[in-house]
Amino acid sequence: MIPYGRQCLDDDDVAAVVSALRSDFLTTGPAVAAFEGAVAAYVGVSQAVAVSSGTAALHAAMHALGIGPGDEVVVPPITFAATANCAVYVGAAPVFADVDPETLLLSPRQVAARITPRTKAVIAVDYAGQTCDYAALRAICAPRGIALVADCCHALGARDEAGVRAGAIADVSVLSFHPVKHITTGEGGMVLTNDPALADRARAFRSHGISQDAAARSAHGPFGTWEYAMEELGYNYRITDLQCALGHSQLRKLDGFLALRRRFAALYDALFADCPGIEPLARRPGIDHAYHLYVTRLPAARRKAVFEDMRRRGFGVNVHYIPVHLHPFYRRTFQTGPGLCPTAEAAYERLLSLPLHPAMAEADVRAVAENLRQALADAPAR
Repeated sequence: MIPYGRQCLDDDDVAAVVSALRSDFLTTGPAVAAFEGAVAAYVGVSQAVAVSSGTAALHAAMHALGIGPGDEVVVPPITFAATANCAVYVGAAPVFADVDPETLLLSPRQVAARITPRTKAVIAVDYAGQTCDYAALRAICAPRGIALVADCCHALGARDEAGVRAGAIADVSVLSFHPVKHITTGEGGMVLTNDPALADRARAFRSHGISQDAAARSAHGPFGTWEYAMEELGYNYRITDLQCALGHSQLRKLDGFLALRRRFAALYDALFADCPGIEPLARRPGIDHAYHLYVTRLPAARRKAVFEDMRRRGFGVNVHYIPVHLHPFYRRTFQTGPGLCPTAEAAYERLLSLPLHPAMAEADVRAVAENLRQALADAPAR
């Protein structure tokens, strides 16, 4: 099976983890700060806070922004559930705004229609690896004092029209380092911002709300101090030095990984150019796409049959995503359901993500494309 995504590790990565294992710190040590600094420098922000997952990063961002009960957070429906869940974690209500029909990115026009006096944040998702229209979103948010949050979990290494990297565009941004992402720490995530106060709140939040972690306490004179203060309710969202050593090693290879993803995506584009039943997502002009996913749209009546046939053939195609507002929890808790976001709902019926990752070869891409064409031709309408 060729999966839709997977990690790509080498001996340098293994050596980095072994070095951390042999060091004095397995967690909350220098490898965490080094990784944070390296990612911040790569993206172009002043503050980075590494945590245990992308979901933890979203939760920490909501907390750092002071979002809570009675507040609303506008989110897109085409995303992983964590994007909306983070609002629920802090007692706020997610409000779903529909997506652009060609890119499936959050539609600024739909966001504007969902804003109310209770809106405290908008979370834009850089779906599949390209940046949203942040200029339009900021024009909506900034005059109203609404925080603009970027879920960049698909987009590390992407750039917007002005050449600014994903992660440095919004007020606060989040990354994921899950194995299917551009670089991995096994599990892990990060909060990125240029606001030191937001970063400080996120740092405390990842360690039970305690204002000084073990490293900071040890810096109090030659003997350190045992004193600490839990200022707010936080969580144990810390990440280990083992993970950050791996992430730091992976970061050095990121540009090479991105080059392969872009090359394979361009090859898919060429191979599907004369196949009217296979429609890749549109690309926003002027941006550098990071291609976490290569998403196609198929005839809705044949998508299920094609999915099953491709899996039988050994290709790990997937669907990203079931619209979040259609999940039972949201339908039950927030009375969402079909008809709320018709563009996303119609798109979902057609979506199919193809394998795309640096561990593939060009021959794998050609095999995926050829088998997809055959599977589509063979698929009966349901």
